[in-house]
Amino acid sequence: MEESWRILEFYSGIGGMRYSLMRAGIRGVVVEAFDINDKANDVYEHNFGHRPFQGNIQTLTAIDLDKYGAHAWLLSPPCQPYTRQGLQKGSADARAVSFIKILELIPHMLHPPLLLFMENVVGFETSNTHKQMIKVLTRVGFVTQEYILSPLQFKVPYSRPRYFCLAKRKPLSFQHPSCNNQLLRTPPSHLTSSSTIPKDRHHFSDGQEEFGISCEPIRNFLEAQTSYNPQPEYAGVSFCLKCNVCPANCEKNTDDALVNSGAPQDIENTNIRTGNIVEEVEGAKEDKIALDKYAVPISSIERWGNAMDIVYPDSKRCCCFTKSYYRYVKGTGSLLATSESINSKPAKKLEISSLKELCLRFFTPREVANLHSFPADFHFPPHIGLRQQIN
Repeated sequence: MEESWRILEFYSGIGGMRYSLMRAGIRGVVVEAFDINDKANDVYEHNFGHRPFQGNIQTLTAIDLDKYGAHAWLLSPPCQPYTRQGLQKGSADARAVSFIKILELIPHMLHPPLLLFMENVVGFETSNTHKQMIKVLTRVGFVTQEYILSPLQFKVPYSRPRYFCLAKRKPLSFQHPSCNNQLLRTPPSHLTSSSTIPKDRHHFSDGQEEFGISCEPIRNFLEAQTSYNPQPEYAGVSFCLKCNVCPANCEKNTDDALVNSGAPQDIENTNIRTGNIVEEVEGAKEDKIALDKYAVPISSIERWGNAMDIVYPDSKRCCCFTKSYYRYVKGTGSLLATSESINSKPAKKLEISSLKELCLRFFTPREVANLHSFPADFHFPPHIGLRQQIN
């Protein structure tokens, strides 16, 4: 279609879907975003200048949705009803109701969307909510392609498999119809290089060694660095700091573009790494001072040392971060060993005394954002606290 896509973004959070839309180069405009979380909306507004609708989306009607004239919907509904650590109540969970209600409005719309893109945790694909979703989409004439994918498959050292559903309403069709109405656990060959695809395309293990080999090291995603990369790259393609999208040799890539606005508000004069971009600045001594607040308490190491997931700057895999990160050290996400004398010996084989010498720290919010592929110009407003940033 020649005109710009009109897009609705449901459960918009802090804008991950919108950034993905921008990175994909889609010619579209988000005509409205919806999220009930006040703090998330603060972050969204801070970065996009657009505050999402904060009312209860369960009050929306088919007539309301038709008024937006949207061609596409982006949806990231609550994952708690389906997560493996939860009760897995599916559609019986109150947090699943709004998503089901939105789906049930589609058949009653005069102009239903042409395209849907939905994301959730692994486990959604076996839920009764999933069955309801497929039933509704089939009824309205949608064709779907479903995937379980991890950042590891795209060279990002982050173990976070997620379920994705792409749906197009006929007469629209997919470029590769052989993937229609299937759940695949590897990206199609036209989305990634063959070197990142498992030998067995039907089975995906999140910790497969072949993904680790192809991933970049964690050090490329860290905030404080002592090295300088004058030609920043991401997956073999250079980008400028100003837009983090266009090639590095574009007209925007001037000296005034080498300014980082994505650093935490209270960290100054440090070597900041944003996206896959490392800046050279003075004040290397302050790196350690600024990051002291992320240090893992000795008491936590003594109590939970053998249960912590510890990674090193040259590691090519780290665990998914949860909302309890910064509060607990067990099962909430990886911890980074920062001692200059460290090696990559598995931390669980080390004595507690040796673990203390690793100078363990939490990943910073900016580093977590890097691992989630947020761009360099994303940042939190000053009033959003540390724990709120990880939520």
